[in-house]
Amino acid sequence: MGGHWRCCEMATLCADKIIMCRNIKTLFNFEPPATELEIRDASLQFVRKLSGFNIPSKANEAAFERAVEDVAAAARALIQSLVTTADPRDRDVEAARARARSAARFGARQ
Repeated sequence: MGGHWRCCEMATLCADKIIMCRNIKTLFNFEPPATELEIRDASLQFVRKLSGFNIPSKANEAAFERAVEDVAAAARALIQSLVTTADPRDRDVEAARARARSAARFGARQ
């Protein structure tokens, strides 16, 4: 995917400028399980945060992409190896809770 720095689903695009996601979301214990895209997006945001780059320079692009792939592999291995006795969380329920927390914190959207 080198050279194709799209924003993750949670990022916003403002005047052709990619704004970094503020949060990396929990990916473990959801039904349905985290997708490859969600794992890669979280990995991309993690590497962006660590490096301080939204989009790497040409000189850093290979190292940046390699880091994203390495973090994604580690995240995938972690998610697959974790165990829990808790029931899987429902994405829709968690999204509704997040919207309610946001509305309480920042007010309802107009």
